[in-house]
Amino acid sequence: MQLNSSVSAVVTGGASGLGEATVRALAGHGVKVAIFDMNEAKGEAVAKEIGGVFCKVNVTSDEEVDAAFAKARAAHGQERILVNCAGTGNAAKTASRDKQTGETRHFPLEAFNLIIQINLVGTFRCIAKSAKGMLDLEPIEGERGAIVNTASVAAEDGQMGQAAYSASKGGVVGMTLPIARDLAGDGIRVNTILPGIFETPLMNGAPPQVKDALAASVPFPKRLGLPQEYAQLALTMITNGYFNGEDVRLDGAIRMAPR
Repeated sequence: MQLNSSVSAVVTGGASGLGEATVRALAGHGVKVAIFDMNEAKGEAVAKEIGGVFCKVNVTSDEEVDAAFAKARAAHGQERILVNCAGTGNAAKTASRDKQTGETRHFPLEAFNLIIQINLVGTFRCIAKSAKGMLDLEPIEGERGAIVNTASVAAEDGQMGQAAYSASKGGVVGMTLPIARDLAGDGIRVNTILPGIFETPLMNGAPPQVKDALAASVPFPKRLGLPQEYAQLALTMITNGYFNGEDVRLDGAIRMAPR
């Protein structure tokens, strides 16, 4: 797929971090970009800077996702590109005992379900609704659209306390090939990136010694990933017409330890 001003894109979680880097990379090629995010102030600022449109949306809501796609399409037309970066995480052991009180507890099921709803169901919701719109597009060189999802290395080597997060991201990996197969006959490609430890707003809040230790754990290069490196791979997946049905780690060869 060629990236130019005749193409429009939607990036979920596009107000910051990996999503923002992808928004800026697409806009740098002239693509008309709609940002889906909960952070209205940051999203509006980025949209204004790149000449795009911001849509405040919670990906767990059918109504909000529908309204966001309607707003984006009214501004830019039907998107040919969808990049799913919206997501979050939490941490709790499956079951544990308080060392001081001896009290036992388990992972709160509401908290587990919330992560599944945002990271997995929210991603699928956006894929399904975007792909439905792409079906009405005229193919360009046989292609109607390209979709890129964000999983995590935790999908394959999740750490202690990451049962919900790993399950949600493992689900994204697991559904990539079936969705690619579902949409192949209509010229829509689907791929997923599994980022390792990246410089994001969340990571930037960590103490310097924590960031240094994490960077040292990466085999090579011994640093955190840059959002621009994620964006570069996303654009490769979009522009390389033979890239389809793949899940690709982007992690400096790290394999996460149990904790």
